[in-house]
Amino acid sequence: MTEPTPTTRAGFVAVIGAPNAGKSTLVNRLTGSKVSIVTQKVQTTRFPVRGIAMAGEAQLVLVDTPGIFTPRRRLDRAMVASAWGGAEDADAVVHLIDAQAELGAEGREGTAADRRSAEDTETIIANLKATGAKAILALNKIDGMRRDTLLALSQRLFDTGVYSQVFMISALSGDGVDDLKAHLAGRMPEGPWLYPEDQAADVPARVLAAEITREKVYLRVHEELPYSAAVETTAFDERADGSARIEQTIYVERESQRPIVLGKGGQTLKWIGQKAREELTLILDRPVHLFLTVKVDPKWQDSRALYAQFGLEFDV
Repeated sequence: MTEPTPTTRAGFVAVIGAPNAGKSTLVNRLTGSKVSIVTQKVQTTRFPVRGIAMAGEAQLVLVDTPGIFTPRRRLDRAMVASAWGGAEDADAVVHLIDAQAELGAEGREGTAADRRSAEDTETIIANLKATGAKAILALNKIDGMRRDTLLALSQRLFDTGVYSQVFMISALSGDGVDDLKAHLAGRMPEGPWLYPEDQAADVPARVLAAEITREKVYLRVHEELPYSAAVETTAFDERADGSARIEQTIYVERESQRPIVLGKGGQTLKWIGQKAREELTLILDRPVHLFLTVKVDPKWQDSRALYAQFGLEFDV
């Protein structure tokens, strides 16, 4: 007697939340590989990165959306529109909330960043109510928090009526993530897998390369440089010897920011290039020749080409 073939499942999971809630860390944890860039700065994810996670016979295509916040500039509006677009098309929506920031906003010790995070969470809940959508609540960064405090917070949020389930997790350590993953697997519709089993992401290589370099820029100069830098991959060539030759431009908004990225004697740019090249060599599994240029462009945020590179709508 032959064993029945297990039914395969596949679907899309949108991970939404305020900036710095830990969405990229969660996507990287679920896929087991580096798909989204993770830095100390909020709003580092600018376009929906799809990570592919396997859970038994289920394939989860994770849409790591930009942080949802109150938009002020064109780029902000494009990012928020992209985030909600990713949520609307998904088979399941996970609303990730920074539990520590949420509790911090309630007390006197809370920082301005905590209060902004809580306001953004309220905006997301209001949007979910308006659309009638149900999300899965994932309380993140629970490390070291008291259980009774967490239970009270989860009850308060669940009482808003927009959540179907609640999970308490630490995307950083992995606590609770397997339970969330198993639940998501069960929510996926039956059907063939959408991607090969061994593929971790469907991000075009030139876009991933730009994001890796942008991560290194922020890791190195995050104190001196606000959100006024972008990276564009201007050339990506496969060479006959199997290596990749990549040319990239780092855009800053003001002339005074160019020396920050270059560093004394070009040392900062050299460090950025070295770290980006090392990581790209691992991810692309081939030698990488990386060439970086720093340009001043006060209007880079109005560049249609950059928006197109990241799949963002320019006219939102």
